[in-house]
Amino acid sequence: MQRILALWMARNREYYRDKGSLFWSFIATPFIVIVLAIAFSSGNEHLFKAGLLVEGQQQDLANLPFANEPAIDLIQYQDADSALRRVQFHQLDILIADTGTSRYWINPESAKGRILEKLLLAGDHREPQRWLRQEVRGQKIRYIDWVIPGVLAMNMMFSGLWGIGYVIVRYRKNGVLKRLQATPLRAWEFLLSQALSRLGIMLAVTAIVFTVCNLFIDFRMAGSYLLLLLIALIGNLSIISISLLMAARTASEELANGLLNLISFPMLLLSELWFSLDDAPEWLQAVSQLLPLTHLVKAARSIMLEGAGLIDVAPQLLVLGIMTLVCLAAAGLLFRWHD
Repeated sequence: MQRILALWMARNREYYRDKGSLFWSFIATPFIVIVLAIAFSSGNEHLFKAGLLVEGQQQDLANLPFANEPAIDLIQYQDADSALRRVQFHQLDILIADTGTSRYWINPESAKGRILEKLLLAGDHREPQRWLRQEVRGQKIRYIDWVIPGVLAMNMMFSGLWGIGYVIVRYRKNGVLKRLQATPLRAWEFLLSQALSRLGIMLAVTAIVFTVCNLFIDFRMAGSYLLLLLIALIGNLSIISISLLMAARTASEELANGLLNLISFPMLLLSELWFSLDDAPEWLQAVSQLLPLTHLVKAARSIMLEGAGLIDVAPQLLVLGIMTLVCLAAAGLLFRWHD
């Protein structure tokens, strides 16, 4: 009995001393539940999705069309081009603008859009003719077409974070870095070699997965493969730079595992990999813009689904480039060979 008790106590100590286990138990799971609860806080079962084009600050929805219909999810948009693209690809059933000239946009190939058009005109008993109808045509985007850029980006994220940061921490703990320090090798040369190695592996694996999946699924690819490769290159570097920064001084594998989980889970939940954050609070959408994976996924989707060009994805490239340079510079300054 004493031996069983001793082993039981030892296993308990092993658990609470393992920072990775504590992270999963007390931080990761509640974090997932809280984020999903906030992102999907609406208790209504929406059958339709309508957009409201606003100028400046968001408007009070009380007296607007569809505002009191629990089956219609009314979302405010400030970017007209973004909202119209959603109508074009059947991601938004109707888009209305009730400021100045009252207009609405629908995709005539969308059955839901035609239903909302009838509801809109029937609901305005006074002046149904005041609404100006405009059409936006486009092929419906399948969910698999929408989600595949996020799946590929997620694979790159996990490979970049654990494939380089965790390895460097293990090198430091096992004394490999101390032996490398005795050689003429400089810190920036070591970091650059690690980054280039992982970058090549990640790009090769992603290209193979992309090609094989496309053979079976035949997902939509409307843009340039070269531009998509450029996005993957810059996005990979941004993820690798974050991993290098984490590993600059960390010497504990347990701590590294916890830190990597802390870095990856916000990106996994808030970068629109699996679902859109259109219905999420504005502050949560703002937080998502601070994550490199958000810009990587957004740019990849724009190229694959909409045929976006270099100018269209330039803002995402700029953000990813700045994040990469800042994290690489910080990693180079903070890096130590020993504990």
